[in-house]
Amino acid sequence: MSMEPIASQIQIFGHPIHPGLIHFPVAALIALIASDLAFLYTSDPFWARASLWLVGVGAIGGWIASVAGLMDMLLVSQIRRLITGWCHAMLAVMLLSLATFNWLLRLPDAAAQIMPQGLYLSLLSGLLIVATGYLGGRLVFEYAVGVNIDDMLQDDAKS
Repeated sequence: MSMEPIASQIQIFGHPIHPGLIHFPVAALIALIASDLAFLYTSDPFWARASLWLVGVGAIGGWIASVAGLMDMLLVSQIRRLITGWCHAMLAVMLLSLATFNWLLRLPDAAAQIMPQGLYLSLLSGLLIVATGYLGGRLVFEYAVGVNIDDMLQDDAKS
């Protein structure tokens, strides 16, 4: 393989932390769209409360995961040289800002803020998740950020 891997500095037992943590907030923010739509369709306050919890988990979990990503960005010079890395980081900051705003907007009265602001922010967050995730995928698959090529080669040799 001609690709030179870029090792993550924030890892546990050789596994980068950022990609492992980001799945939960992404899932919560995607589910938020569904719960907002369920509230819009049913007017059941359960869905408003579910949305409040989902956006809170998405925002707080995203900020926690972003610390690991930011630390890698600051500690690994090869990542800082990648335009894709900077674009991923900027979109992630925008996404987390929107999710946090969406959460704070709903805190006083979850049901009152779903239409139209909450749903709009949820949908916009969903679009940013797609773009940010695409760029994160490029960092892994095109630039081998956080990929241990030696382990991959050993796995290939075993099969």
